[in-house]
Amino acid sequence: MRRTRTSIGLAAAASLALVLSACGDDDDSSSSESAGPSGEIGSTDLAAAGCPETVVIQTDWNPEAEHGGVYQLLGDDTEIDAGAKSVRATLVDSNGDSTGVMVEVRSGGPAIGFQAVSAQMYSDDSITLGYVDTDEAIQLSAEQPTVGVLAQLEKSPQMIMWDPETYPDVDEIADLADTDATVRYFEGSAYMDYLTGAGILREDQLDGSYDGTPAAFVASAGADAQQGYASAEPYIYENEVDAWGKPVEYQLVHDAGFQVYASSVSVRADQLEPLSGCLTELVPLMQQADLDYLADASAVNDLIVQLVEEYDTGWQYSTGVAEYSAETMQELGISGNGDNETHGDFDMDRLQTLIEQTTPIFAEQGTPVADGLTPEDFATNQFIDTSIGADT
Repeated sequence: MRRTRTSIGLAAAASLALVLSACGDDDDSSSSESAGPSGEIGSTDLAAAGCPETVVIQTDWNPEAEHGGVYQLLGDDTEIDAGAKSVRATLVDSNGDSTGVMVEVRSGGPAIGFQAVSAQMYSDDSITLGYVDTDEAIQLSAEQPTVGVLAQLEKSPQMIMWDPETYPDVDEIADLADTDATVRYFEGSAYMDYLTGAGILREDQLDGSYDGTPAAFVASAGADAQQGYASAEPYIYENEVDAWGKPVEYQLVHDAGFQVYASSVSVRADQLEPLSGCLTELVPLMQQADLDYLADASAVNDLIVQLVEEYDTGWQYSTGVAEYSAETMQELGISGNGDNETHGDFDMDRLQTLIEQTTPIFAEQGTPVADGLTPEDFATNQFIDTSIGADT
C-alpha cells in the first residue's frame, strides 16, 4: 500500500480500509499520562500564552515528509505510542529550548478510520490543531467549520502522472485530453470535477477505481495516467516499484488551476478566540519549524521512518522517499513562500476563487457550503509573523 490520503468526498475510504485491514488497534495510550515538559523555558513561554499543557496536532495521514514541520517541534524527550499511532515530547523552539508545554502529533488515515480530520476534531475535544485541506474546510463549512491558521504547504502535491515514453507529446494534464489515455483517480475527488468541468480532461476518459496501489498503472504498460503526489510517487515508481522502474512525468493539479492549500493547520471555528493568545505565540514557532525542517531534514526524516515502522499500519515509507520529498517540496515550491516573502500565509483572493470553483461541486455531492461563505470564515493570517520566510 502506498501513499493515499482521504478527506470527506475526496477518497474511497471503504476500499482503503480493505487494503489496510492489517492496521493495529492497540489500546496502549500511556503517552497521555507521561511526564511534563523538560528543560528550562526559553524565549517563548506557551504555557503563559494560554496554550494547553499538551498541544495536540492531528495530521491527515501516516507520518511523512509533508508533516516535517510539526515533527520538528518535538524535543529530545520523545515518547512513541505505537498503539495510539502518536508521538509526544516537549514542544521546543528553533533553538531547541522548551516552551513550557508538550506537543503530541497524532497520525491520520488508518489511525482515525480514514475519516476527515475536521470530523475527528469535532469528535475529540483534546485536539488543538488539525490538518485540513482548504477545499475540505469549504465543503464542511456549514456543519463542521474550521479556520486555517497556517498554510504549511503553499501548493498541494496532488498531481496527475503519465508515462513519457507512451506520451512524448504530453507536457501537462490538459494534453491528456487529446489522447486515448484513461486517467485513474479516487472517485469523488473535487479536483477531478474541476478538471472535467473546466474542460481540461474528458469525462469519458476517467476511471474512479484507483486504490492507492501501483498495480493497475503497471498493468497498463504506460497506457493509463494516474493521480498521485509529486512529493512521493515519481521517486517510488522509479526506484521502489520493480515492475515499473523508470521515470514518470507529471503536472501538479495546482498548476492546472485548482489551488488548494493542502494540510493547512487549522482550529475548530469555535476555538479560534479561546486559543488566540496561544496561537499568537505558537504559529510563528510553527512557521520557523517548517523552514528549519526544509533546511536540514535528516533528523526528522529518521524519526518519520522510525514512526512508520513502529506504527506498522501496513504502509511503507523509506528514507529515500523522505529525502526526495523534502527536496521536491522546495524545488517545486510546494513548501516555502508564496508570492511574497512570508511563509505560511493565505492568499484570500486565491481562496475566493476556490470557493467559486467548489461551491457547485459540493452542492452536487450533497454537502452544500455555508451561506455567504467568505475566505475569512475558514482562514486567517491573524497569527502569522510576516517577517518569517524562506530565503529566496
